[in-house]
Amino acid sequence: MKEMEDAPEESEPVSVYLRFRRVFGDGSSRSADARKRAKKEPGSTIPFGSGRDPEGLGAVMDAVTSKLGWSSPLARSELLASWLEIAGVETAEHSTPVGIEEGVLTVKCDSTAWATQLRLMRVQIMNRIISRYPDAGIESIRFEGPGAPSWKRGPRSIPGRGPRDTYG
Repeated sequence: MKEMEDAPEESEPVSVYLRFRRVFGDGSSRSADARKRAKKEPGSTIPFGSGRDPEGLGAVMDAVTSKLGWSSPLARSELLASWLEIAGVETAEHSTPVGIEEGVLTVKCDSTAWATQLRLMRVQIMNRIISRYPDAGIESIRFEGPGAPSWKRGPRSIPGRGPRDTYG
């Protein structure tokens, strides 16, 4: 009992260090090469082991784009580029996808008749988009007709019914 009282008290960090040294061994005695070998995964040097097979460029690019979070923007750009395949040849001649904002695909049409026709085909077009480009995140489609002149806004507009007697 007297011996323990005479021995100096170890601080907590020192006791933890000594306990780890007893459990894990002295790391300073190993060489750098020995430490590297200890870190290697078992089976990593075996031919035909996991991660050793060559992969195609497409598979590698898919893994990189999904890892970096580029899947959605790439799918959106592919969707805009392949509008001809999605809408069909005749429909694509009279309509053009303008952009995608907050999950809404905006399509500009040549006439109001084409915009109305495409509104009737909305379900079929949405099904094609969802099946081919699920990563694009398209929730709805907005079809717009051609822009008509408006006399309601502008620097020289006045309140009232409209153009009135300006044409004669």
